[in-house]
Amino acid sequence: MNNCYALNELKVLDLGQMVAAPYCGSLLASLGADVIKIEVPGRGDISRNSLPKKDGVSTYYIAYNSGKRGITINLKTEEGKEILRKLIIKADVLLENFRPGVMERLGFSYEKVSEINPRIIYASISGFGQNGIYSKRACFDPIAQAMSGLMSVTGSLGGESVRCGASIADVLAGLSATVGILAALDYRRRTGKGQQIDVALLDMCISALASMNQIYLTTGKVPVPRGNSFEASAPGDSFPTADGTIVISAGMPTEWPKLAKLLGHEEWIKDPRFTKVEDRVRNRIDLDELIAKETIKYSTDELLDKLIAVGLPSGPILSIDKVVNDTHFRDERGMFPSVHHPEIGNVTITNQGLKMSETNPHIKCCAPMLGQHNREILLSLGYNSREIELLSEEGVI
Repeated sequence: MNNCYALNELKVLDLGQMVAAPYCGSLLASLGADVIKIEVPGRGDISRNSLPKKDGVSTYYIAYNSGKRGITINLKTEEGKEILRKLIIKADVLLENFRPGVMERLGFSYEKVSEINPRIIYASISGFGQNGIYSKRACFDPIAQAMSGLMSVTGSLGGESVRCGASIADVLAGLSATVGILAALDYRRRTGKGQQIDVALLDMCISALASMNQIYLTTGKVPVPRGNSFEASAPGDSFPTADGTIVISAGMPTEWPKLAKLLGHEEWIKDPRFTKVEDRVRNRIDLDELIAKETIKYSTDELLDKLIAVGLPSGPILSIDKVVNDTHFRDERGMFPSVHHPEIGNVTITNQGLKMSETNPHIKCCAPMLGQHNREILLSLGYNSREIELLSEEGVI
């Protein structure tokens, strides 16, 4: 494993809760940043109580916070505020995902923090953004999926709109914040100026829906759930096999003839119902029925081999257990590493998807125990042992 990191000298303060900001912090930590997780004494990030748990410890929390150091600070006390001010002086990035207004009430708005450290990159993730009539509303991932339009185009054809199974809005927001932080760091390198980054879960879902939005913006047609098919091309859907289901994407002009030939029906290519993509989309029900009558004659593996041999995009619908145990993802791509937790032993988590030839992201350590690095971090700020003991006794840390 190459342990050379891209962001070795970056110092990040992570005040995040649950997923969006912690995901961003974990990605920065995997890239080498010294990420200090700041939590409430005695309770910590609310995700410490989230399922699933192993021997009473939340592995959900571990998944989004590995690679970080941890400190507890009561930001409602003056002593706690002073600790955060000292951390801000040395920090490059402050990351938070409170509802807009919370950091201001604590005395750490972007304006106040930039007075302490004008070079700081202050990344704020929220549901609806830092401004606008919705900005003060509470928001979690399902709300973002619902209000962005994402749920309205997800689900079976003619069926009920449903949520994407994963917390996709949170992850999109965390990724976007990471991109913004890296861009802001380059701008600071050139100008010396820090800045605030404003990322909204809703904005990121709306941005991800660009292809769906464009249908309405161009034609006035409102997209609806289409199951596993594509709105703008065909064929492209899930099809039955003798022992399961396979997804085939063959809507491109170069792909459609390959599929027709592979299934033994070259006459489909010249069929006026299927000649152009517009024709195939308009007649997709007839087309999909014809394809399904052929795919069901093969086992999933047999058909997949044939599709791969001619270069057609295709794949089986894998359950999570099959993904985790697939040697390509698990071993060759390293997507499921283990980290060692001092109480519950080794915990397998999901890796970052980013790969780099020289500075490959790497999870340095497990998520911190609550307040695990209090003493270490406070000593680095100039506090002595007796002062640290008093801060603990007074509930400041």
